[in-house]
Amino acid sequence: MKNYKVTVNGNTYDVNVEEADGVPEIAAAIPTAQPAAAPAQISAAADIPVGGAQGEKIMAPLPGTVVAVMVSAGEQVKTNQVLLVIETMKMENELVAPRDGTVTGVFAAKGDVLESGKIVITLA
Repeated sequence: MKNYKVTVNGNTYDVNVEEADGVPEIAAAIPTAQPAAAPAQISAAADIPVGGAQGEKIMAPLPGTVVAVMVSAGEQVKTNQVLLVIETMKMENELVAPRDGTVTGVFAAKGDVLESGKIVITLA
């Protein structure tokens, strides 16, 4: 039997794996101490918006890959204007502006892999 620590969505589990007839089987999955709430990650390179961009945070609603960024910092946007396109399970999902405003920061680029809840754009 082998013991592993596995982290899934920020929760760490102790997992015991036993090989039976040449096929691994999970014998137990016991959660370990819960980690403190971590801030949402901004991009693969940083945990805090560069330049301290302020405003309403627009987060990735689903995990996926950024296929298009339609706006840049400083750009004026209108309600329901497409800001970013994320591909999830071979479907493209458009992230739209919730209101009129000015983009104060863009924290994702084409090809970035996002987790649900990552801040991708800030809007003032």
